[in-house]
Amino acid sequence: MTQSDDPSGAGRKRNQRGVTMEAVGRIAGVSQVTVSRALSDPSKVSPQTMARIRDAIAVTGFVPNALAGALVSRKSMMVSALVPSITNIIYASMLAPFSSELKSRGYQILLSETGLDPDEEAAVVEAHLSRRPDAIWLTGVHHAARTRRMLIGASIPVVETWDMTETPIDLCVGFSHAASGRAVAEFAREAGYTKGAGISAGDERAQRRLGAFASRFRELSGCNIPVVTASYGSIAAGRAMLAELLDRRGFSGGLVACSSDVLAQGVLIEAAARGIAVPTDLAVVGFGDQELAETVEPGLTTIRVNRDAMGRIAAQALLARIGGETPPRDVIDVGFTLIRRASA
Repeated sequence: MTQSDDPSGAGRKRNQRGVTMEAVGRIAGVSQVTVSRALSDPSKVSPQTMARIRDAIAVTGFVPNALAGALVSRKSMMVSALVPSITNIIYASMLAPFSSELKSRGYQILLSETGLDPDEEAAVVEAHLSRRPDAIWLTGVHHAARTRRMLIGASIPVVETWDMTETPIDLCVGFSHAASGRAVAEFAREAGYTKGAGISAGDERAQRRLGAFASRFRELSGCNIPVVTASYGSIAAGRAMLAELLDRRGFSGGLVACSSDVLAQGVLIEAAARGIAVPTDLAVVGFGDQELAETVEPGLTTIRVNRDAMGRIAAQALLARIGGETPPRDVIDVGFTLIRRASA
């Protein structure tokens, strides 16, 4: 059977090329060089020529070779964004304004999930650097030594977010987790609570918040604070940890500080199931001010961080670095606000 007799096309040669820049030029009535010039810098061709080239691209489905352009311009027009979880609303709500700001300047986002393991993050960073992004967004400020070496060696702008450090790899836009924990303790004492407890997810930032809460509450009240930890935050975990405090830790009432609003929701559900009145018998404070915080009953007292501003400012700082400008500050603290509702 000859190739022409093969109806499936299985015998066809595999080295046929797709639509080329030369083909686009022929359809547009210009040279391949003109097409290349138009794609790399539209200002170098007339609007009429640019319109013909765009029409030819639309007709053929031609996709320009971004890597070839990057070799000339030394820019990929890609920015990597690395977050622990792509399903976590906290990170998603920061990334939306970050992405919007960058897209308005012609950049696309390469998004990856790192988990909470520093070594896993290092592997993801290495994979992204191999694709030559123009800049990288990282979540947090605690990284493996290998990650720091790779990023410093890459000589590209880096912004660390959702935390605070005076020694960033390059730029830092965030807030102090420890300060937010201390603020909850100070609120608790000012509100008259003499007993307290903590419920925390297992990640380092959550534990830092709850550790600061426990330490500051002990300083102010003289009381030790039991803290229960689960590997991750969920409604079920919140219920189980309140049960642990009440049934096995001897906690009989006071203010429970939670490392997330989701855990706090679990605490509210468990309290309701046990007939415990909130905030009369048990007060609850969350973290994050997610949408549920205002809609649960009773409304949840919580820590609000302006995630929209954090994402936007991080993007603007990276764009300034990419453009060769020097941002006013390397470390930008967006702060936090304690929102008081009916739960405490």
